Amino acid sequence: MNKKNSGKLSEQIDSGVKAAIASAIERHRRLGESISILKDGKIVTLTADQIPPLKNSH
Repeated sequence: MNKKNSGKLSEQIDSGVKAAIASAIERHRRLGESISILKDGKIVTLTADQIPPLKNSH
């Protein structure tokens, strides 16, 4: 695999991972489950009400 194809593949992987994370976060929001995130070097737990809705969500 050459560098051009490798770069394109890594972009596709990154895009897929970001979409999967966004979907999982949206699922937590819809089900009323909290999530924990890293913010300013500290772990913060967000309630479902504090999770912003995913744009283009069904």
